[in-house]
Amino acid sequence: MDKREGFSSRIGFVLSCIGAAIGLGNVWMFPYKLGENGGAAFLIPYFFFVIILGIIGLITEFSFGRQYKQGSLGAIRQVFKEKNIKGGSIISVIPTVGLTGIFMFYVVVIGWVLKYFYISLTGKIASINTEAYFANFANSPSTIVWHALAVLITLIIVSFGVANGIERINKIVIPLLFVIFILLIVKSFSLPGSDAGIQYLLKPQWSYLLMPKTWVMAMGQAFFTVSITGCCMVVCGSYADKKFDILNCAVNTAFFDTLAALLAGFMIMPAVFALGLNPTAGPALMFVTVPSIFQTMPFGNLLSSLFFLSIIFASVSSSIAMLEGPVEAAMSITKWSRKKATIIIAVAGFILGIPLTLSGDLFNKFTNFITIILSPIGAVITAFIFYYIVDSKKALEGINEGARYKLGHWFINFGKYVFVPATIIIIILGIIYGGIG
Repeated sequence: MDKREGFSSRIGFVLSCIGAAIGLGNVWMFPYKLGENGGAAFLIPYFFFVIILGIIGLITEFSFGRQYKQGSLGAIRQVFKEKNIKGGSIISVIPTVGLTGIFMFYVVVIGWVLKYFYISLTGKIASINTEAYFANFANSPSTIVWHALAVLITLIIVSFGVANGIERINKIVIPLLFVIFILLIVKSFSLPGSDAGIQYLLKPQWSYLLMPKTWVMAMGQAFFTVSITGCCMVVCGSYADKKFDILNCAVNTAFFDTLAALLAGFMIMPAVFALGLNPTAGPALMFVTVPSIFQTMPFGNLLSSLFFLSIIFASVSSSIAMLEGPVEAAMSITKWSRKKATIIIAVAGFILGIPLTLSGDLFNKFTNFITIILSPIGAVITAFIFYYIVDSKKALEGINEGARYKLGHWFINFGKYVFVPATIIIIILGIIYGGIG
């Protein structure tokens, strides 16, 4: 690459980062974690950790990428070379491999979403037995074509580049995502009995603040919800202009990601309670519970189509950032063109992901390994290098470049002695609890 690509505007950068952060976890994970861990009381530790982990993590990864004008693989190798430290070629691969693993299983689920969008448009969703249909569809050979379509959509967008592909699509889908969420919230609130769902989300149960698990789950949710992986947001930052205010961009990304999660909760939970369904169904919430809700409503097919369209927007905006990480890494070490790198990485990810589409047990084991162990390790590696190996003065200057409010040296100390240890603790807690985000 002779001339590095970049975002054409600050708003394009922020929307793309919001798109990378907002994903399927906002829809099926945050609402029931909020309800199961004290309702509104859960928001206290959650907001606390969003500030000290989510926003700090975003500043870290944005700044690291922008400072070296490379994704994590190239940036880590450059730091090791500058400091004459061996092992950079091996260590630098871990964050990128972790993000590639997320892409592999994530597009499988996007394939499911595409299938449900299709049966919503055709009206078939109105007559299916939701539980039996999902059980027969998931992990069957028929999922492969939808998996392939999810990869193809992501591939096409990423192949157009940063400004013409990633930025352009996020400028369209992120505003539309919030519009659809609000429309469906209005409908959800209109259902008889929806008040119970609103109370489930908002009624504070203060006793939960005395339970360690509440704080652990809030910590994990706040960390993972903004896509802190050591790679994804680093590559986003590598395309950021020097005049962008990194602190402001990080705050906006965390704010709108949290807003999307709250809106998803108010979109789904009132309807779930109105029909007496299970609010803690996890992934099944989206493919079993929600379709059964629309089956009972007038204009259910239309509402179901809008719902799954919003999920497509949320998930594809994340998958393009997940694919961009390994694509940028491949371009940096091979000098392939963007289109060649995108096709090779996407096709390889699709082929390697086919076994995940056919085995639920393998899918779960692979997902747990990537999200609980490998990806958090990637985040620790990037954060450790930024705060402990990169020159502190140089790191702080990079953070403050273009900033309206300058951060002091305390921020570097906070990163060293709070953020990095916290990311290590998150790995340990994730292993103990079997996942916390």
